[in-house]
Amino acid sequence: MNYTQTLNYLFSRLPMYQRIGEAAYKADIGNIVTALKHLKNPHTQFKSVHIAGTNGKGSTAHMIASIMQESGIKVGLYTSPHLKDFRERIKINGVMITQKQVVKFVEENQLFFKKMELSFFEFTVAMAFNYFAKQKVDIAIIETGLGGRLDSTNIIHPELAIITNISLDHTNLLGDTIEKIAIEKAGIIKNKTPLVIGRRQKETISIFENTCKEKNSNLIYASHKNRYESDLKGEYQKENINTVIEAIKQLQKKEWVITDDNIRHGLLKTVANTKLLGRWQSLSRNPQIICDTAHNEDGIKEIAKQLRNLKYKQLHIVFGTVNDKNLDTILSYLPKDAKYYFCNANIVRAMNAEDLKQKADKYKLKGKTFPSVREALRCAKEDAHAADLIFVGGSTFVVAEVV
Repeated sequence: MNYTQTLNYLFSRLPMYQRIGEAAYKADIGNIVTALKHLKNPHTQFKSVHIAGTNGKGSTAHMIASIMQESGIKVGLYTSPHLKDFRERIKINGVMITQKQVVKFVEENQLFFKKMELSFFEFTVAMAFNYFAKQKVDIAIIETGLGGRLDSTNIIHPELAIITNISLDHTNLLGDTIEKIAIEKAGIIKNKTPLVIGRRQKETISIFENTCKEKNSNLIYASHKNRYESDLKGEYQKENINTVIEAIKQLQKKEWVITDDNIRHGLLKTVANTKLLGRWQSLSRNPQIICDTAHNEDGIKEIAKQLRNLKYKQLHIVFGTVNDKNLDTILSYLPKDAKYYFCNANIVRAMNAEDLKQKADKYKLKGKTFPSVREALRCAKEDAHAADLIFVGGSTFVVAEVV
């Protein structure tokens, strides 16, 4: 197989949660245990940091990776989903796994993994861990895919665990309350492994404290005072930076040599070092176009807050989402004085633009519908004046089509 054929196999033959939804979710980690045993347990051959949470996992992972990279450490980075290139998921010091390495891994393991009926995510986790072991990384920063307790990444025994925050998302799989979701996220807490909590929430305090007590693990809440800035410009990144700083402090206690200059430079060069896309990313000026992958209640609330603080003549919002979201709260946060361009991304899970518009009408969000993200953005550009602002978001997959 060539690289294109390999991607077609991964995307079309394997169940992929991001594209088809609940049907691709597997509520156990047995498959990944067997798969990694077949690969001689590569996850035991490198140190790691494990990150769960509802929002901010990806940004936190990239900032920590950038800081450690600035420290001269060889850093693996596993995140999901990707926006433009599958290989964004698997990087070492900001460099994506090569096409040749992706093809080789699939060819060598396709037959064995097919018998196991491995999902897309399980296949990808196995690929990442195998790659990190073969490349002899010093440490890998690992982001969970969905939840924590039953996530395929939860086979690792990290140096440090991080839970960024908890809000309502994937409620059909993880639970319909903050407490239920927190229990799933708490599943990444390991014996005698410190846990950093990014946001102190009254609903989750007892859950995390009790789990850490059971595991004999130290629980640390991130401080809300720091003097650092990042090149990730969303206001919501302040909370993620606080989490990152606390995580670095804990890693320093484990004798990782990371200086204050490493921290400062790493945060300011996160995009340059890791090539992170889609986080309050500016695409153009006159008119200014900004996109962000926020896609759940908590994330959209933060986006709406930041939009209110910006200056513009008219706000245009290109908006699409997936069909398994509870939209009532999300839509209630969106500004009513914007012009909306409702669209659906090119995936099976995308909510039909007409259905989305009908739901939005209930919240007095007025606009037009478009059959594609491309058409919606084109129309927004035609309508907008130089002093206007165009925001693109609502779904990772909408943003993926514009970055």
